[in-house]
Amino acid sequence: MPQKKRFGLIGKNIDYSFSKQYFSKKFKRENLDSYEYINCDIKRIEDFKKIKLNDFNGFNVTIPYKEEIINFLDSLDENAKKIGAVNTIKIKDGRLVGYNTDYIGFYKSIDGFDFKNVAILGSGGACKAIAFALKIKKIPHVIFSRKSDPKFLKYSNQKNYICNSDLIINTTPLGTFPNTNDCPPINFEFISEKSFCYDLIYNPTKTKFLIKSEKLGATIKNGLNMLEFQAEESWKIWNS
Repeated sequence: MPQKKRFGLIGKNIDYSFSKQYFSKKFKRENLDSYEYINCDIKRIEDFKKIKLNDFNGFNVTIPYKEEIINFLDSLDENAKKIGAVNTIKIKDGRLVGYNTDYIGFYKSIDGFDFKNVAILGSGGACKAIAFALKIKKIPHVIFSRKSDPKFLKYSNQKNYICNSDLIINTTPLGTFPNTNDCPPINFEFISEKSFCYDLIYNPTKTKFLIKSEKLGATIKNGLNMLEFQAEESWKIWNS
């Protein structure tokens, strides 16, 4: 194991990264002088092989590699296996073990709310963790996707679902800084004061999706709270 405890974030175009800021502040606050956190920005998942794994104790994984990274791991935690996406890697005895703490972060972030029906926008790795948490909570949900797959609803089919969903979650990266004019293809006619609109993006604080929803009277929430919870769960895994 390296003398210096080093953790990293695997992702693409991650200068804006929450994880590096969060853990760097945490290490400073808790006087963990021998700990450091660095961004491992890779252009394609195959470049993961170029990282000197002996220099690291663990990783976080972000968009767009939460699903693709699985092929490079030695084993998966049971829940990560069920979800089919990984956002945390522990390196133990030279072996890479994949976990998912996103679902715990999301689960904790909606604790105390009583949602009846949920519409998820997007069908990538983040969506899989959200859907898993909703299953645990036994909250019915539908998933909208641009993918042609019978498991998902087309965005053209929003009318019957968005109106009847009290929680609408954007799990796509659309609207993330610097592309702040982007927005998931939602029909805002169906958003009202009855809607709770949740965007997993935290930078900017209010995405176009949240700004437009708030103007229509919806309650809004960004992804910062969820990210903080999932980061602490990653920390527990690395240190267990």
